[in-house]
Amino acid sequence: MVRFLIFFLFTNLLQKQYSLDDQINEKFERATGWFVDAIFAQIPITNDVGVPWVLIVLITGASIFTIYFRGINFTGFKTAIRIVQGKYDHLEALPSSNMIEENTSQKEDVDTTRKEDTDGEVTHFQALTAALSATVGLGNIAGVAIALSIGGAGATFWMILVGFLGMASKFVECTLGVKYREIDDNGRVFGGPMYYLSKGLEEKGLKKLGKVLAIVFAMMCIGGSFGGGNMFQVNQAFQLFEYVTGEEHSFVHGKGWLFGLIMSILVGVVIIGGIKKIAKVTDKIVPAMVLLYVLAVLTILGINFQSIPDAFIAIYEGAFKPEGIAGGFIGVLIQGFKRAAFSNEAGIGSASIAHSAVKTKYAASEGLVALLEPFIDTVVICTMTALVLIITGQIVIGAQINDAQGVVLTSNALRSGISWFPYLLSFAVILFAFSSMISWSYYGHQAWSFLFGRGKKTEYVYKIIFCLFVVIGAAATLDSVTLFSDAMIFAMLVPNMIGLFLLLSKVKEELLKYKKAIKSQS
Repeated sequence: MVRFLIFFLFTNLLQKQYSLDDQINEKFERATGWFVDAIFAQIPITNDVGVPWVLIVLITGASIFTIYFRGINFTGFKTAIRIVQGKYDHLEALPSSNMIEENTSQKEDVDTTRKEDTDGEVTHFQALTAALSATVGLGNIAGVAIALSIGGAGATFWMILVGFLGMASKFVECTLGVKYREIDDNGRVFGGPMYYLSKGLEEKGLKKLGKVLAIVFAMMCIGGSFGGGNMFQVNQAFQLFEYVTGEEHSFVHGKGWLFGLIMSILVGVVIIGGIKKIAKVTDKIVPAMVLLYVLAVLTILGINFQSIPDAFIAIYEGAFKPEGIAGGFIGVLIQGFKRAAFSNEAGIGSASIAHSAVKTKYAASEGLVALLEPFIDTVVICTMTALVLIITGQIVIGAQINDAQGVVLTSNALRSGISWFPYLLSFAVILFAFSSMISWSYYGHQAWSFLFGRGKKTEYVYKIIFCLFVVIGAAATLDSVTLFSDAMIFAMLVPNMIGLFLLLSKVKEELLKYKKAIKSQS
């Protein structure tokens, strides 16, 4: 541990002295620009507006899944709530036919598989909070402000719609995550797209395709964990903290390395313990940080309650009758779609890694729990943020703002009600960033272990590298690097969506199996 901390201090001092400069950013951008351009390439809709092709894939997939499962987003909502409440826990005492199928990941003695410590590592609620901790974050705060600045209040309407559609995508990928997971002799769970792509497609006679897609996904997931799931999070948290505490006069001004060092130690302490430790932290942090943020927002809405009806009218009218806003109706629609899809990550496949660790014998049970994520993340939290921004008049249509400025807009919106609320938001953002980092470290480690093995040495190599990137992210200006790693996150949808479509029938089998189990015990 001492060597570990000395290594951190040495690295951070170097980082402070030799921070990455614009030349490195430019060189990196030239080397990786083609990849970023390819992932975020836009298909022109009008002369002024284009839509990223990744967005089309995500929305189309979510719509097809919604139709295929006959509106599972809505029909499964009540069941999902009851599962989280533990209403169906008694079903877990019964053997599921899934456990005795000739499945390469589940060729275990049924009696052994029934043991609590070998059929998963976390509860339904812990799995939900672990996955939510990776999605609920800066996208709900800064991203909404950006979407509304470009698309106006009407973007909120389409954001809500996509939030509902994304629930179906989460259901599909997280059901598959549990179905094809692997459990080692120590009860550790390994799951996610890497496994349902390789093993699920092998069952379909597409072994080579599945292996290639799994490797591609794992590589992109590792890159995304270092960037969008790590450096970006800590960088934005530090910028807001510095802004709230006085910008140039702040006691942390120019000391991003120190902020990063503290965060890296805290992250390291948690992630060393694996998913069980992560889940124990997230099942406390996520409800706390969501409650803090929601209470702050509700306070502002309560102070301005007379303006709420006008805000909803602006949202509705802006969704269908925008004039001169980012290319008109199509522009508003795209901004809403983009923010929702990029916020809840439905279809990306990342959440299925966390949900795979759940204690259950019915894969579809966790798929149903997972569909609550986009609802909480997008339909509830993003919408509340949008209402506050609209009511307080913080949105300037047509303004070009970045993530840091988006956080500041939300901070100013909260300040309009109570002067000290920005401090509360700063604390909430730090919690958001921290929880996102520890969850993404788990995602990245799962992908890392798929490629390089499950030994302790490979595990600690990844976790040390991850902690070092926390420091780098806080101390340096890495616009091109974070853009590249964001592109890697969205590149994950390519292999994942192929797998989801090819394995839809397997998901349907699991859903019918679980419904039958519920019906037999009702």
